[in-house]
Amino acid sequence: MIQAQTLQFLSALKENNNKPWFDANRKTYETAKKNFAEVVEELIKGIEKFDRGIEEAQLEVKNCTFRINRDVRFSKNKDPYKTNFGASFSKGGKKAHSAGYYLHIDPTECFLAGGIWMPEPDDLKKIRIEIDYNFDEFSNILNAESFKNIFPNGLDRDAATVRPPKGYDDANPAIEFIKLKSFTASSIVDSKEILKPNFTETVLEGFKAMQPYISFLNRAIEG
Repeated sequence: MIQAQTLQFLSALKENNNKPWFDANRKTYETAKKNFAEVVEELIKGIEKFDRGIEEAQLEVKNCTFRINRDVRFSKNKDPYKTNFGASFSKGGKKAHSAGYYLHIDPTECFLAGGIWMPEPDDLKKIRIEIDYNFDEFSNILNAESFKNIFPNGLDRDAATVRPPKGYDDANPAIEFIKLKSFTASSIVDSKEILKPNFTETVLEGFKAMQPYISFLNRAIEG
């Protein structure tokens, strides 16, 4: 479970996002990092029970978690550290071009998500073809009660083409999904849930509901 001290560290970091403060509080950071790593390890074991791709990947915590240091080279925001912990669970690891699950822990907000964000052009083309050819299956996945209960807003629509991609037209019943350039869904977790002993079970319930969707996307990408 996530410890209160972990969220307290992230809150303090948000107010003191500078290297001298971080260095002075490195021991507290290491404790928070260890706590999050323990949660990630639990989640890996839990996902392995319903996602064969994750089971076969034999993921370790280091394959899923991200460095707390920010890359500020091309950013106007020069804060040196992230003020959240995040973990990505995909069969190729966090840097792989495959669909997977994501957990975001922040002092004020936590969310779980999944899918594939802004896939490469070749993968995007494959996903669109798969949706077009197997739209009934795709619709059934998104309309499943287990999926809709946790992801009531469906897929995120922030990135989409204005016009139908080449080879498709507005009459296509799947066009609203074929227009998408990113294929993710997310769900906010109430802040009161983060510190509860059953937090990992709550996250795993959401990930399990998303597994058929993840499987559909990876099948498309892998051809």
